[in-house]
Amino acid sequence: MRIRFIWPGKTKDEHLRALVSEYLKRLSRFARCEVVETREGAAGDATAIERESHRILEAIPARSQMVLLDLKGREWSSPELAAQVELWENDSVKEVAIVIGGPRGVSTEVVARAQKKWRLSRLTLTHETARVVAVEQLYRAYTINRGLPYQK
Repeated sequence: MRIRFIWPGKTKDEHLRALVSEYLKRLSRFARCEVVETREGAAGDATAIERESHRILEAIPARSQMVLLDLKGREWSSPELAAQVELWENDSVKEVAIVIGGPRGVSTEVVARAQKKWRLSRLTLTHETARVVAVEQLYRAYTINRGLPYQK
């Protein structure tokens, strides 16, 4: 299975970028994974959300199962996320696209495209922190499914 993380803009904070990289490296033991960083919209641009969302949708292959990080999504525990990953594997899902929108959100078209909506926490996280948490939790799900101790 391939996991494709899609988000607008680069992770600017070098420490968070290093954490994303570390967890991607660990996750790649279990699944092929990649990050697609689409171009961010300009801050003062009234159509920025639409443009960012269009670029996000273009980055999602047609047959991908899409999971959108969303405040209205389902908040999975780590074991529940592991069970969801196992379901995807058992259903022979070839690719899962995990989409993290920009600070201004995403268009209704992106929301409509999502098969699942995932809420990381009731706490407010920066979008860059959410990237780290999402990648780390996918890695944790695989360690749970494989019965491995979680490596800190």
